[in-house]
Amino acid sequence: METPKVFESEYRFCLLLWEHEPIKSTELVKLCQEELGWKKATTYTVIKRLQERGILKNENTIVSSLVSKSEVQAAEIDELVERTFEGSVPAFVAAFTRRKDLSKDELAQIREMLDSYAED
Repeated sequence: METPKVFESEYRFCLLLWEHEPIKSTELVKLCQEELGWKKATTYTVIKRLQERGILKNENTIVSSLVSKSEVQAAEIDELVERTFEGSVPAFVAAFTRRKDLSKDELAQIREMLDSYAED
């Protein structure tokens, strides 16, 4: 199953949900008001929209995610690589490493990830 698209404002909402789930919808409304400056109606609209797209569920006023943060991030990267780098992961990595100064620790972490991926 393909991970549904989560747009920017929805992603900020999902960050709150992932941090506090499962959460009562009334508590989520308060969080969104405090953290995002949203009105009650906006929060309920986003809950409904994300529920319709299969990103979260709202059962008996308890809201929880159906899609994880890592799934959403991976889908976003896949879309970026496909759209911007014609599907080439090496081209993406090359562009990323040219534009950002990586510390030795970050490079070691990336090498470790690649090595563990190669072993699977």
